Amino acid sequence: MKSSYNGNPIPADGKAIGYSGGELQAPDAPTIPFIEGDGTGRDIWKAARRVFDAAVEHAYGGKRRVAWFEVFAGEKAFNAFKEWLPNDTVEAIRDFRVAIKGPLTTPVGGGIRSLNVALRQILDLYSCERPVKYFPGVPSPVRAPEKMDVFIFRENTEDVYIGIEWKSGTPEVKKLLEFLNNEMLKDGKKQVRWDSGVGIKPISPTGTKRLVRRAIKYALAHRRKSVTLVHKGNIQKFTEGAFRDWGYELGREEFRGQTVTERESWILDNKDKNPALTVEQNAAMIEPGLERATDAFKKTVYEEVKKTLDAIYATHGKGQWKQKLMINDRIADSVFQQVLMRADEYSVLATSNLNGDYLSDACAAQVGGLGMAPGSNIGDGYGVFEATHGTAPKYADKDVINPSSVMLSGAMMFEFLGWKEASKLIEDGIARTIQQKRVTYDLERLMPGATKLGTSAFASAIIENMQGAAAARR
Repeated sequence: MKSSYNGNPIPADGKAIGYSGGELQAPDAPTIPFIEGDGTGRDIWKAARRVFDAAVEHAYGGKRRVAWFEVFAGEKAFNAFKEWLPNDTVEAIRDFRVAIKGPLTTPVGGGIRSLNVALRQILDLYSCERPVKYFPGVPSPVRAPEKMDVFIFRENTEDVYIGIEWKSGTPEVKKLLEFLNNEMLKDGKKQVRWDSGVGIKPISPTGTKRLVRRAIKYALAHRRKSVTLVHKGNIQKFTEGAFRDWGYELGREEFRGQTVTERESWILDNKDKNPALTVEQNAAMIEPGLERATDAFKKTVYEEVKKTLDAIYATHGKGQWKQKLMINDRIADSVFQQVLMRADEYSVLATSNLNGDYLSDACAAQVGGLGMAPGSNIGDGYGVFEATHGTAPKYADKDVINPSSVMLSGAMMFEFLGWKEASKLIEDGIARTIQQKRVTYDLERLMPGATKLGTSAFASAIIENMQGAAAARR
């Protein structure tokens, strides 16, 4: 560990967060790097830091504190160092393990395609984690936003975001298309148009299983009812479909005693209701139209039923499966519809990268938009917490932007550290302030009778509510 990064000495009163046995060890004064962010990041970070410090003070009475350490990325870094993402910034986050950041500008005209994507890939922050739930009083475009309470685990390092592409008309794509059309697809019905641009979409069992593992562990620890694997496997069978299959496989391999799949629950329930049911009768009940299927397909379903009953009926039968964590899967486009119509049927969602990008924003729109949506990027022993919205430069330095996204991301950060009391104070403080209709302009314009506050005044109102909550506990 270095004594300074980007020319700035590390805080003398802070200590590095440790990691051992798969668990973080947070000291009472952890050094936490922060990236202020571009555009409105300056306003929201100042407000959020005040709330963070107040939450820690009120939760622990001065026994704990954060030693904040500024590191640089985005415009501020480029202006100072002529680099969008200095190596020292990455090294500081790696050395201190936990960091928080405001929104960053995506450079135009070449260089790093996305600073956020770069940080995720460099530090192997493979799990993008986004809780989406409704705060009473927040304007929403849907009739029953209170039904939305999901936690989205989005795979963060694979899929189209890995960025392997070849531009239409280039010698490189011509070479690739010759290989695909003349060798890999030779004598087949499919051919790729010769004027195509081509991208590669890798999804691996390694990337999938570590993501689903985090989702299942979270669901078990927080007594969530289900983990839904979101995919487009009906079209892309060996990437999206494999994501689904590997997710189920991980559940069986590592969490057999604590989980049940939706399909297994059908088999078990049929047997519970009629103990005399034959394997063939059970199979016909879970697979409509089985009587018209080929003998080979019938055989696979019969084997599935028998294998399930032999393996888990003793531990999951006679209603025991109802106490297990349900693992199911849904086609991506179906989920987009269902989170609008039946959001309360979903609890934890585990998704591939692109599906998760779409889905997390679609869910956030129902509870007040990205201004109310926190986010984190987690790896083994590392966590970077971030505002999920953009930089909105036209509002920069005007003290008007809603800072809730980065504040709620800070609440996630404190829970990640094991400081749950501080996390709860922040979340409850924001909720109480919104219920009082003391909000920033984005919410005020949609809330009859609301009082419009600037960014800093909104932070002050939250701190005031946290003080009241802390005093009431004493």
